[in-house]
Order: sequence, then structure tokens, then C-alpha cells
Amino acid sequence: MAQNENGAAENGVTGDLPEFEEFAVDELEVLRQERDDFRDKFMRALADAENSRKRAERDRREAEQYGGSRLARDLLPVYDNLNRALAAIPEESRAASAALIEGVELTLRELSGVMKRHGVIALTPAVGDQFDPQLHEAMFEAPLPGTKAGQIIQVMTEGFMLHDRLLRPAQVGVSSTPG
Repeated sequence: MAQNENGAAENGVTGDLPEFEEFAVDELEVLRQERDDFRDKFMRALADAENSRKRAERDRREAEQYGGSRLARDLLPVYDNLNRALAAIPEESRAASAALIEGVELTLRELSGVMKRHGVIALTPAVGDQFDPQLHEAMFEAPLPGTKAGQIIQVMTEGFMLHDRLLRPAQVGVSSTPG
């Protein structure tokens, strides 16, 4: 590089350039801060995307498992009515109506099988079981000798679960006899 008679470089810049170094350091610091801000935004966006993916997967699984709950709930009265029809047939009429009874039983069995394949499980409490408000609905309470308070004394209708969710509680009568 050529120098003039005073020993300065002829590129138009003179001296040690302290203000240029200070400017470069400040600019570098600004760029580092900007880089860190972008890295933070990127990491947050990545975490949001991962959370959205997990939420969508969970929603998909729930829709797959529980999407048919309204249909299943609407089929429960059909199940109840088929059971009531079978229970209402008097013993003396059973021989004469054997084919009809067999058809109703087969229909009930088929309906039960379809419900079971789709995760609908019957809750059938037994007389003497302890009342559980999470699974049972108390339709009445009555004192019954030989029972303890809170025991089931009569089952009116079965309850049903869809996988691990209650579709309908079992309707029961509960003893109020003091222990």
C-alpha cells in the first residue's frame, strides 16, 4: 500500500480507527443479541409445533375411541327393550313362541357382540354389591332387613362403559338399613 509523505496510508482512512472498532463491537453485539432472539423464537416455535402434534394425536385417538358414544348411548334403550321383551314372556307361552323368542335372543346377542367389539361393556352390579356413585344411579332407597346401608338391593337397568368412560350408570335400589 502506498504511503504519502506523512506516512499515512493513501486509501482515505487515517489513524488507528478507534471509532470504527467501537462501531464494529457494538454491531457485533447487536447481531449476537438478534441471533439469540431468533434462536429463542425458533425453539418456542419448535416446542409449539411439537405440542400441536401431540394434541392432534391425542384428539385423533379420542375421536377414534369415543366418537361413537352418541350412537352407543342411543342404542342402549334398544338393548333394554329386547331384555324387557324376553323377561315379559310368560313361561306357559314360551313353547308356543319358541321361534320368536329365539329370534329376539339372537338379535340381543348380536347387538351385545357389536357393542362389545366397539368397546361398550355392560356394568351389571349384583344384589349385595356396595353402591358406587361413580358407576351407579340410586333410583330409590329403602330399609331391607339383613342388609347394610349402601348395599344394592335391586338392579333396574344395567350400566354401560365405553372403554374407560361411563356411558350410562346402572340404575339400582339401595338399602337404607342402619348398619
